[in-house]
Amino acid sequence: MTYAARGLALVVAGILGFSSAAARAGEAYTVDAVHSSVVFRVKHLNTSHTWGRFDSIAGTFALDPADASGSKLSFTIKAASVNTNNKDRDNHLKSPDFFNAVQYPNITFASESVTKTEKGYDVKGNLTLHGVTKPIQVLVVPVGNGKDMKGNPITGIDTTFVVKQSDFGITKMAAAVGDEVTIFVSLEGGKN
Repeated sequence: MTYAARGLALVVAGILGFSSAAARAGEAYTVDAVHSSVVFRVKHLNTSHTWGRFDSIAGTFALDPADASGSKLSFTIKAASVNTNNKDRDNHLKSPDFFNAVQYPNITFASESVTKTEKGYDVKGNLTLHGVTKPIQVLVVPVGNGKDMKGNPITGIDTTFVVKQSDFGITKMAAAVGDEVTIFVSLEGGKN
């Protein structure tokens, strides 16, 4: 499987192993939605990119710097939180033409395995979108770790990958909206 995943919309993710005391084996971290971002872009009429984001993400991950195979990640994105800075377009994206946010309110990811590479971490897992579950693989890169304003351990990761809407049964307006969606994910986690 390649780093380009098959499927729409977003999401991501990963897990890593940091080499600091802040991310010791088996410690659980909770995604900090205020300091995390899930942003996407898709071509419009094969000319320019339209950008958007999801405003609601929650999840947890456990890091094991000594053994990446012990790392885990799961998250949930609310499909109705899509935000492209245009109310009419956002309502259309929430409709059955695209996310169908009433019938399929959550976009989820759950990791199955994590392995360390020279560039970061290969994370394999299952992405569920629009009621369809597909295996994906992403490259997760550690960004850093430290402490929040209260002195609690925090850690961050980034990943960028591509999914195809058609793999998840989203095919409306295919001529106007590109099939491939590039997703940028930046997650900050706080220690539980």
